[in-house]
Amino acid sequence: MLSFFKKNKNEKLTKQGLDSTVSTQELLNVEEETGNENEVFTELSLHPMMNITTEQSYVLRFLNNELPPLKPNQISLAGIEINREEEQIIVSAFVRNSLSKGVTFSQTTLLLLGANDKLIARKEFDLSELGEIPAQSSRPWNFVFGPKDLLSNEPIPKTDWKLAFQLKTTQEHRLDLDKEWEQSLSESGKEKLVNLVRNISPPKEGEINFMGIQAKKNEQGDLVVTLLIRNGSDKDVQFEQLPLQVEDSEKDIVAKGAFTLNNLIVKANTSKPWTFIFPKSMVIKDNPNFSRWKVLPINQ
Repeated sequence: MLSFFKKNKNEKLTKQGLDSTVSTQELLNVEEETGNENEVFTELSLHPMMNITTEQSYVLRFLNNELPPLKPNQISLAGIEINREEEQIIVSAFVRNSLSKGVTFSQTTLLLLGANDKLIARKEFDLSELGEIPAQSSRPWNFVFGPKDLLSNEPIPKTDWKLAFQLKTTQEHRLDLDKEWEQSLSESGKEKLVNLVRNISPPKEGEINFMGIQAKKNEQGDLVVTLLIRNGSDKDVQFEQLPLQVEDSEKDIVAKGAFTLNNLIVKANTSKPWTFIFPKSMVIKDNPNFSRWKVLPINQ
């Protein structure tokens, strides 16, 4: 377990982060009938594997006692300090529970936010490692963000930052039109695509897939395929190269090839239409049965 205390013993641990709070109903689907709105002061609870001195325990207890009270049915992340060690960002915070019973967590996505709630980093943590946080208690913990979790190139702030839970939303999956498509499509064409995206089942959470819209050969014998690139994740996805193959209703490979896309971006929770032209040299089957067909990324 990472230490909460600096290597330089002359540097005192101080609370520099802000607090974020969510309801237990939103986060854990748990809510207690309280009958009152009394404030809840959380007691310090150290993880059994946390090995610290009496003096260090006193410092954490002091910081915890300085925290504002919670309301019933709340979970809070109270930021303590943030430090960079080589390529990692280590964020220390109190995880606070105002319920009258212990709580445990599982896989949970946390956000590191800067001033004005600007998103700095996002990572999914296995919070079962926290163990059970007892009733009306506060547990200090370290959260480590790696280079791949960073979403901003700006310097990491020492103050005005906070950790927050990313709550699942019911945001509607929507159409994302490229600028050229926006300009070239008629209003009726746009409306058809909007309705198509709205009426089909969205991709699963975190899933990226491809849905065929139209496949036909042109006069030169090239296969022209229009797809929806569907992004079910909460992050934008960028494509530089995309190897694809087309299969017909008989599951025969009709065409296959790799496409350079010049950093095509499909925004989070959207579907983007795109046309791929397989030159005649990439076409394998001359008379495909397109009564049903699909497009798949190669080697996936």
